[in-house]
Amino acid sequence: MIVLKRSFQKQFDKLRPNEQARVVACLEAFEVNPDLPSLRRHALKGKYQNVISISAGGDLRLHYFEVGDKVTFMFVNVGSHSQLYK
Repeated sequence: MIVLKRSFQKQFDKLRPNEQARVVACLEAFEVNPDLPSLRRHALKGKYQNVISISAGGDLRLHYFEVGDKVTFMFVNVGSHSQLYK
């Protein structure tokens, strides 16, 4: 199950329409197969430990973490690489 945190929704609303479409397509693909190679899924390290990043193409990234049962995915951030890794 995919859950979008309020912070994610606020960042999503600020994206351009074409970027929003890419994020929606990315989430749909993730829901079907989280291990899809085109998502370039990888765990982050350091202060972002326990956060997982996937790509919505280009420089657009989505951050999420697995909640308890590892069946629920809480998406917390969306934005460009420079926006997310300040």
